[in-house]
Amino acid sequence: MEKIELVLIPFFGVGHLISMVEMGNLLMSRYPNLSTTFLIIKIKGGPPVDLPSIITSLSDADRIRFLEISLDTQDSVPDPHAMLNFLDLHKPIVKETVEREIINRSDSGRLAGFIFDMFCIGMVDVAKGFNVPGHVFFSSGVSFIGLMWHFQTIQDHGQNIVDFDGTDFELDVPVFKNRYPAKVIPPVIMDKEGGSKTFLKLFNMLRESVDYFRLQVDGIAVNTFAELESHAIKILSEDENSPPIYPLGPIIKLNKESDEKSSDIKRWLDNQPSSSVIFLCFGSMGFFPEAQVKEIAYALENLGKRFLWSLRRPSLTDKKIPWITSDYEDPSEVLPEGFLERMSEIGKVIGWAPQMEVLSHEAVGGFVSHCGWNSTLESVWCGVPTATWPIQAEQNMNAFFLVKEVGLSVDVKMDYRQSMSDEDSSTLVPADVIENALRRLMDESSEDCLEMRKRVKEMSEKSRKAVVDGGSSYVAVGRFVDDIIFNKKKI
Repeated sequence: MEKIELVLIPFFGVGHLISMVEMGNLLMSRYPNLSTTFLIIKIKGGPPVDLPSIITSLSDADRIRFLEISLDTQDSVPDPHAMLNFLDLHKPIVKETVEREIINRSDSGRLAGFIFDMFCIGMVDVAKGFNVPGHVFFSSGVSFIGLMWHFQTIQDHGQNIVDFDGTDFELDVPVFKNRYPAKVIPPVIMDKEGGSKTFLKLFNMLRESVDYFRLQVDGIAVNTFAELESHAIKILSEDENSPPIYPLGPIIKLNKESDEKSSDIKRWLDNQPSSSVIFLCFGSMGFFPEAQVKEIAYALENLGKRFLWSLRRPSLTDKKIPWITSDYEDPSEVLPEGFLERMSEIGKVIGWAPQMEVLSHEAVGGFVSHCGWNSTLESVWCGVPTATWPIQAEQNMNAFFLVKEVGLSVDVKMDYRQSMSDEDSSTLVPADVIENALRRLMDESSEDCLEMRKRVKEMSEKSRKAVVDGGSSYVAVGRFVDDIIFNKKKI
């Protein structure tokens, strides 16, 4: 059997890296002749990457390699608006590394193709230089692709997206069945300083040309499944400008944590009644200013239901580096006085949380989430309904999708925009709003709540069927790899 080699280039964000690693693991589990090489772009001051832990978690570490690459001249985290240009500067070192580590190595398999993170799409001409396909792996949902393409169409017709900021305007977006409020357009798209142009350029590159070479992406692999985003997938599949879409998910890290922190959390959950605990967790980069932390605490105390709260703090040195969060040494310093003592019988405040292990525990009945796409898929897989509280990236759109499009969630504040300052009260979500959302999430005497929980359970079953032999994602994985190996879309 011919040995095949794929090169995968992730973006330097933990969520992006973990998703792509799990995708590589998935492909190798299906194809024993396939090996993967990850090129990790290393930057000073970037998010920490614990490669040893990642390697330990792999089911077949012998067929996967991690090679770190960096620019000699790079000495700081690039400005977000210059991110695409910064990544493009890595093309020569990517080419050199692939030639040295794959093309010129006698024990390497045939280089069959490249899979780039969405932010690394500008490197697709490197793949074309080796005369192999260049695909993109998209760690968010198909709906976000469709939303961004619609925004580009609006821009092409002379309407600036940022003009919608602060308005009550609602848009007719083809990938959504419901009208899409301008208030839930992700803040990064409304960034008048350049973020809007950067993201629109990025997504335009997905379906048209990359530069004057007019090099097109061969396909987009997405961490989703057909049953969850059926409408959006149908719309994009009918778009003649769209590359092939491969829904391969849900791609989830199912390995359980085994350290003492995880064991302590599990022991606490083991002592709670079934479906009684609200789990609050806002991702690896999620945190709130002290005033907002207190409002959450007041809501939980007024509600009186069991809770497990993953409370994280921002960087102590630079709040502009959002990926550096840590646990509070003493959570009481930001919580209302006496809160921990009063809640000790029904609640537990922790730092980092083994999210998948918590969500899969039978004691958990609801999830207050930032709506990161990985967390969204994990909650669906585990059959846990959510209360949406988006913070950054495309999370506002994910919240809209979960609440309005598929009815798997209730809304805390779908149009939330994070502030880093305790002095800025304009974004503060008051305790009564939070409490009301949590009641709707957990009130099983309500017909709406019961109907939502029924839909979540049904979607959970569909997510698990999608990845087994004969399921929609299982079939899509086979089509994806075949299209790469046999290069069916000729260059």
